[in-house]
Amino acid sequence: MCPRLVEWREQVAIEKRASYRDQTYWGKPVPGFGDPAAKVLVLGLAPAAHGANRTGRVFTGDRSGDWLFRAMHRAGLANQPTSVSVDDGLTLREAWVAAAVKCAPPDNKPLPEERDACRPLLQRELALLANVSVIVCLGGFAYEAACSEFGVRPRPKFGHGVEVPMAGGRTLVCSYHPSQQNTFTGRLTEPMLDSVFTRACEIAGVSASGSSRGRRSPRTPRP
Repeated sequence: MCPRLVEWREQVAIEKRASYRDQTYWGKPVPGFGDPAAKVLVLGLAPAAHGANRTGRVFTGDRSGDWLFRAMHRAGLANQPTSVSVDDGLTLREAWVAAAVKCAPPDNKPLPEERDACRPLLQRELALLANVSVIVCLGGFAYEAACSEFGVRPRPKFGHGVEVPMAGGRTLVCSYHPSQQNTFTGRLTEPMLDSVFTRACEIAGVSASGSSRGRRSPRTPRP
């Protein structure tokens, strides 16, 4: 239990952002979603206060998700380039999206001990995703979580495009997080993000054509 995160996620769900005041916020831990047969796992930081904490689906309803799902669509991993709600028809093909921390943190900055408290939940996801061979780490925090989980030692320095082969045939592929802090400043561009997913698909042996039909992503239950 992380009392700081619980207090924050529930406070945000009550006070709301003015533009969403008529909506019912999820205000709970946010699970991962996607294709259970995924070969590519996309690992992010944590739910956004007015994104996934509102919609109940990770990377859904915020600008980071706009960037992410456009890139996944271009790579053939998503059937559409947008994600605004849990019932908008988005499906993922051979991909699963999750966050290292399941609750929205203040200032988008979870503490290391909060990441560690969520580790068993990530472990359960990984145990169910038997086909995953590539983990795309969005940002240094997700990279640290993945390295801790897979026992990566020594740990190469995080950087966009860095690849870390691991035992068991899995590979970590690093990307700057598609946060506004990175996208507005040009630190991360869409071609840069595309290159990461192109490489992830290449390593995982996933066709970028998108011709195969994806599995229906399970919907997150509403409160």
